[in-house]
Amino acid sequence: MDLKNRRVLVVGLARSGVAAAKLLHKMGAQVVTNDASPRDSLRFAIETLQPLGIPVVSDGHPFTLLDSTSLIVKNPGIPYHMPLIAEAMARDIPIITEVELAFHATHTPIIGITGSNGKTTTTSLVGAMFLKAGIPARVAGNIGVPLSEAVLSSQDESALIVELSSFQLQGTRDFRPHIATVLNLYPTHLDYHGDFEAYVRAKEKICIRQGQDDWLVLNMDNEHTRHFADHARAKVIWFSRLAPVPRGAYVYENHIYVREAEGAPPICLLSMDQIKLPGTHNLENILAATATAFYAGVPLEAIVATLQTFRGVEHRLEFIRCVDGVDYYNDSKATNPKAALSAIRALAKPLVLLLGGLERGDDLKELSEGLRGRAKAVIALGQSRERMADAARQAGVPEVHIASSFSEAVALAAQTAQHGDAVLLSPAAASWDQFKSFEERGCIFKKLVNKL
Repeated sequence: MDLKNRRVLVVGLARSGVAAAKLLHKMGAQVVTNDASPRDSLRFAIETLQPLGIPVVSDGHPFTLLDSTSLIVKNPGIPYHMPLIAEAMARDIPIITEVELAFHATHTPIIGITGSNGKTTTTSLVGAMFLKAGIPARVAGNIGVPLSEAVLSSQDESALIVELSSFQLQGTRDFRPHIATVLNLYPTHLDYHGDFEAYVRAKEKICIRQGQDDWLVLNMDNEHTRHFADHARAKVIWFSRLAPVPRGAYVYENHIYVREAEGAPPICLLSMDQIKLPGTHNLENILAATATAFYAGVPLEAIVATLQTFRGVEHRLEFIRCVDGVDYYNDSKATNPKAALSAIRALAKPLVLLLGGLERGDDLKELSEGLRGRAKAVIALGQSRERMADAARQAGVPEVHIASSFSEAVALAAQTAQHGDAVLLSPAAASWDQFKSFEERGCIFKKLVNKL
């Protein structure tokens, strides 16, 4: 991608936007950046970009920014119907995300990991396997540092291990990871994509440019990911917790196996009793990471050693502390009903559950069924609190409370829980109604719990 002396507009100045602007500057582009936020809230962007001679246009999205612009790098979270972006599309100005830009600026092999749930855990696990093996690699994307930042600070890594959201993938055109891993697909982010079919199309962009020398790792147990194999040009690798697979990683009789090629004898790695991560959903993440790392060249010894020690990542079914016989867990990353359901099923103790956040109109039927007989109480909070409370009542949850604030929700949970129970923050909703991110929500939850 030759951008020398071409005018490129970066829209949205979160970390990935700032990183994209720096990378564009290095590529010789004439960079202009824009964010609708007030100027005093963009201090980091201004202090980083102005010394490079990159202007920062704030407090709105004037259409004049599009004049003479040959390319837009859009923040993934900005919808395509936003007026400036819609006008750019009407003018046939190409629009990409920062991931696409970074792809064109590196020759380092990319391992791309996507899915509705489990992306961060799987990406972190693959990164830990590389680290255990002593193979230089960088974890980036939707976790850690933006991919553009990783490319800018590259130190001859063997691989870039990248967590990818549907928002990021929708804005790609030529993006081609050497290994693409698709964990699962469930209806989510429909407020952004419009419908499930559009969401799936965005996810499929992780593999549509792959070739015969690439690898595609798919979940055999998910009907939507299985269909990605129908049109794949890459070599397909499978993982399954339900049955042996012809090539990939699977569970059989309480042990994890890998099979290198169709017809090859399976290799037993370890017993599931040796694994530290709890929950069926984490078993899928483990299998996906194992298959991905194995075909990336990580020795089996390093894979096994990692699985025996890896305990998870922050905000994903994270144990905080035990207070008066009550265990507290932070699962703030559960930003959709399916993710919350996985956490609910992973814990055996009677649950006092904190549910609710941004209202996105998600179907709560399956979540409601999952609460039946598992939750002894639900504390509903946030924008979606009324629907969450209704779902809990329909499930016959004995106690349902509605909290007017996050701190009140934690206090109610502490008052309701008894010795032997578990209090679980697994909101089944995004955080943006009250917080900047799920990370902020989880950190505040931990602070409140540690004050009990």
